[in-house]
Amino acid sequence: MKFRTFINNHQSQSSTIGMKFVRGDSKVFHFINTKVESLFFRKINPRDIRWSMVYRRIYKNTTTDVSAKKKARKTKKVERNIVGASLEVIQQKRAQKPEVKQAAAEQAKREIKEKKKAAAKKAAPKK
Repeated sequence: MKFRTFINNHQSQSSTIGMKFVRGDSKVFHFINTKVESLFFRKINPRDIRWSMVYRRIYKNTTTDVSAKKKARKTKKVERNIVGASLEVIQQKRAQKPEVKQAAAEQAKREIKEKKKAAAKKAAPKK
């Protein structure tokens, strides 16, 4: 079932209730009853009508639901072991100085190059 908001009282009702008026510029207005319709055509401002929702909103006569904003949970950072390395080893590597890390990386690169050279010599075809 469709619901729509009506002029002047700003209440949502089912689409079967009320009247519809289409202005020349194709703007559609929905009126809940003839009282609201006559006020609209007399161009009476809903801010001047004490029972309208616009008036009640301006003069704070409506009860507003005070909804507390949900607190977002802070994500907790949990450190866990990785397969093949314990948590202590990971923390030690993280705490190392950049110079030490760089030296270790260069050493590892040299070892890889040496292994490749050894493998190339071993697999070299005999003449």
